[in-house]
Amino acid sequence: MQTHYVLPLVDISKLQSSARSDRLEVAAALDKACKDTGFLYLTGEQFNFEYAQDLIQMAKAYFKQDLEVKMQRYIGLSENHSGYVPIGEEQFSGQSYDLKEAFDVNYDYQGAKSDCPLLGPTLWPDNAQFKCIVSQYYQHLRGISQQIFRSFALALGVNEDFFDAKITDAPSQLRLIHYPYNPEIKDAAGIGAHTDYECFTLLLPTAPGLQVLNKQGEWLDIPLIENTLVMNIGDMMEILSNGKYLATKHRVKKVGEERYSFPLFCACNYDTVIEPIVETDVPRYSALIGGEHLFNQTAQTFQYLKQRIASGELVLKNAVPLSSFGLDEKAEQMA
Repeated sequence: MQTHYVLPLVDISKLQSSARSDRLEVAAALDKACKDTGFLYLTGEQFNFEYAQDLIQMAKAYFKQDLEVKMQRYIGLSENHSGYVPIGEEQFSGQSYDLKEAFDVNYDYQGAKSDCPLLGPTLWPDNAQFKCIVSQYYQHLRGISQQIFRSFALALGVNEDFFDAKITDAPSQLRLIHYPYNPEIKDAAGIGAHTDYECFTLLLPTAPGLQVLNKQGEWLDIPLIENTLVMNIGDMMEILSNGKYLATKHRVKKVGEERYSFPLFCACNYDTVIEPIVETDVPRYSALIGGEHLFNQTAQTFQYLKQRIASGELVLKNAVPLSSFGLDEKAEQMA
């Protein structure tokens, strides 16, 4: 049995325990892993990987459809940034992009708020089984993410319920990502190196290809471990922890084989003020509005939103450049 891993492996089973000492044990392990690397493997009794297998099979069937059918639910037609993302729609820098397509599922908000561009009903395909299976996985993992938010509260020295009221209607997004087979591609560095914008990400990968930038400026290949998820810190948790945890840049290698990937980006409610909660002498980060930051970063990478900015239809408020968090560019250039 493999005992040494590229990333720390944290078992979160005891987050379900009624004993605070058990939950503190997990929080300590989570804290160490996030301080050391910002990327880790998660395992736990609460994960139902049958839901994951159902999700994978449904994604395979969905992406086999003709482009014309998938474009009927193009993400630019949605109210909450959900729907089909064609190849080339998402670009992190310049005109370069990874060869991938996706279907994005946002929180299916049915409330009264109308002034938050990431809140609204999800643009589902006309397929009841798709909605059922994808929603099942989304809700399952969202429930586990609530346990992890509580663990972060313990790790950061605030009340365990600190995040509870801040994640009731969070625009946490699940992406179904498909990397099509391309025999002309040989193993090469991925284009879209980035940090995630939210608090943390829970990733279900199905094949190798993920690379992480470590503190020495080296890109590390992250192998698959059966029945685990990969977790990483995002921009908002970097701020909340006052830099104790760094958002970690990552990318996907270009390889010829067909692959699927399923990240859930775990955020706080749209209007949550994101600011350092760790008691230190000097806060290292200015406060920002969580949903505003999330939308601003998204608008700098998706073509349909870039076009609205260029036309003047959309004006971003308090936007910061992409890659404003995590390791600086000097470290990345060393890779």
